Amino acid sequence: MSFLPFHSRTCDKVELRPKQCIDTVLKPLLDNINIKINGPLNSKDLFYAGICMAVDKSSVHSASKHYQEIPCETSLRYHLRKLSLEELVQVNENILLQGSVSTLRSEKKYEFAIDFTNDPYYGKVDSSNEEYVIRSQAKKSTNSFYSYVSLSIINKNERYSLAVLPVERNKTKVDYLTYFMNLIMKLNFSIKVLCLDREFYSVDVFEFLQHNEIPHITPVVRRGKEIKQLLDGRKAKSAEYVMKNAQKKEVHLDIVIDVKYLKGKRGKYGCENLGFVVYGVKWLPRKISNVYRRRFAIESSYRMRNIVKPRTSTRDVTFRYFFTLISFLLRNAWLYLQKKHFTIVKPGPLTIDEDKFRFARFILFVEEWLRRKLRIQLVVQCLR
Repeated sequence: MSFLPFHSRTCDKVELRPKQCIDTVLKPLLDNINIKINGPLNSKDLFYAGICMAVDKSSVHSASKHYQEIPCETSLRYHLRKLSLEELVQVNENILLQGSVSTLRSEKKYEFAIDFTNDPYYGKVDSSNEEYVIRSQAKKSTNSFYSYVSLSIINKNERYSLAVLPVERNKTKVDYLTYFMNLIMKLNFSIKVLCLDREFYSVDVFEFLQHNEIPHITPVVRRGKEIKQLLDGRKAKSAEYVMKNAQKKEVHLDIVIDVKYLKGKRGKYGCENLGFVVYGVKWLPRKISNVYRRRFAIESSYRMRNIVKPRTSTRDVTFRYFFTLISFLLRNAWLYLQKKHFTIVKPGPLTIDEDKFRFARFILFVEEWLRRKLRIQLVVQCLR
């Protein structure tokens, strides 16, 4: 048997436990949302229930049946109705970024992306939700949706969701762009480039972005004879294009086209012309298409958010928005813990050992802690 020398010192092990995971999620909710409750319940009980529904993918009804220390369904619904949609919108960025913002640098230029995600809705539309139920292309047997628009950073190792807003019928895409640009200024971040989806391909959007000198990349919509001619060929190129709308407004655009050979990808062969509206950046066509590909990081955030999305069929807009914030918060908290505790100490660029702490393990930690805290029911009374 070998012994350590007397003068040697061993390092204490740093361990991540479920309590730290749940605290990272709970603290932003407690600090930013105030629910006035008279009685034995408090806000923490409601937030525990909301997080529990998220990691279990359960509803208010089923969660209240599965756990002993969770408020009953009636109490949960009664107190959650005290939430204000306007107040949640005002504090949404504080909730999502309370811990994560400490890992971001104000002097750094970031790549941003804005995109929409739709939650299918199968219920009725009345005066309480008609402004928030969006009609769109059929998906999962419905063409009615509650839609959310989000702003995210798409830099590697820093893919946080900065803000999420419910989409309203009477608001334009320029309204949401204005909100997000003001938020970026308030956080004192700089925009390296803003990547937008095809839904933002309009004269009003490009006019707003150019007027505010915001560098951006947006894919071209293959519509009109002139655009189709530009997107035809076998060589990368750039061109100028004048875009007009129904009100005869026009805006001058720089179009950059990258050509890629498919080589059997997606079962296709030949060349593919990728056209982008580009402003404020002078990059080669291949770099533009590669940077825009990073926008799909926002799609992965939606997939992760769907993993921890509570089940609900309610038409209540505030309920749904509160559950949406919790699901995005869980992902941000995981990214924050991953960057804080699993960054490899070495010279060179930042490297995170992602296999040490996957999103599935983070959810498992949170779920296990809540099961012990809320005491899952392990006995069921039989009828006979």
